[in-house]
Amino acid sequence: MDLRDQLKNLFPDHEEKEDTKKDQTKSKFWVQDAPILCKYEKRKGKPITILEGYTGADADFKQLAKELKSLLSVGGSFKNEKIIIQGDYRHKIMAFLKEKGFTVKRVGG
Repeated sequence: MDLRDQLKNLFPDHEEKEDTKKDQTKSKFWVQDAPILCKYEKRKGKPITILEGYTGADADFKQLAKELKSLLSVGGSFKNEKIIIQGDYRHKIMAFLKEKGFTVKRVGG
């Protein structure tokens, strides 16, 4: 007897809802018309990728930074309305953002 069967025995009148958790894991960001700029720089000899130009809420941009860092398994930060990702991951970041519905413009290199 699994956990669901036990819960049905305890609460027979309860109706089970469909999995809405899958819909909640997809984060919904405000998608703007202007493209997000994806830059590549070297600071102190180490490569970084910078994302800027998002005009939505800072909380959304911070959440986007968090998702990018976990997707790429790298460090990074959110400062001065810019996302800074350690390493050169322009191709993966641009593919991820396009999948989310953003338009992305590659700047430099």
